[in-house]
Amino acid sequence: MRQVVLALQFMTRLPLPAVRATEDDFVKSIRWFPLAGGVVGAAVAGPWWLGAKAGGDWGAALIGLIAWVAMTGALHLDGLGDIADAAGAAHKDRERLSAVLADPHIGSFGVVAIVLQLIAKLVLLHALVPGQVWALLLVPICARVGPLAWTLVLPPLHEGLGSRFRRAVGWPLVACWCILAAAAGLLVASPLLVLFLAMPIWGWWLQSRIGGISGDGHGAGIELVETALLAALVLL
Repeated sequence: MRQVVLALQFMTRLPLPAVRATEDDFVKSIRWFPLAGGVVGAAVAGPWWLGAKAGGDWGAALIGLIAWVAMTGALHLDGLGDIADAAGAAHKDRERLSAVLADPHIGSFGVVAIVLQLIAKLVLLHALVPGQVWALLLVPICARVGPLAWTLVLPPLHEGLGSRFRRAVGWPLVACWCILAAAAGLLVASPLLVLFLAMPIWGWWLQSRIGGISGDGHGAGIELVETALLAALVLL
């Protein structure tokens, strides 16, 4: 139970009480990231659905987006900005990559990436219809299966969050969450199966451009996979 609470504390801004936990408990909390995604999904889908039923398409989209950012504390958006800045720096000087990732300040690449991400989610939320509320609830859950796979497949960039999570995940666990995500896609909305294309694409991009995984890579991947799944719900 401690690991579930830690996953919720790390991935959401729910006002949960402090718990006594070891580093091992924190590391193992990654196993419950998709469950934390369910809380995010509920926080987004509920207000969005109420707004959409009331007939305010853009209002519903804006409410849903605000709820998304508020519930996650913009944690994953921060990772997206850092990865965008690092990719821009690595384009000219690969040795600057680690320094840019460690820099708490955001650069122009990061600002552009975050703004485009927010615009994309706003437009896609506007394009959804009320009947897709259950699929929307599942989007954050499915997207958080990604970190479990990336932490196993990709080498860690440095000693940190990404490297510590690695020892808490195994392929049987990844397979279980993937089976659940596939079942959700088959039973609720087949476009969610785009997850199994988006996850490896992000992993390949990280390996080729960044060289491995880090906490920022996980956060950016969650954001981009969420957007890919929203796009699939709209287009497919």
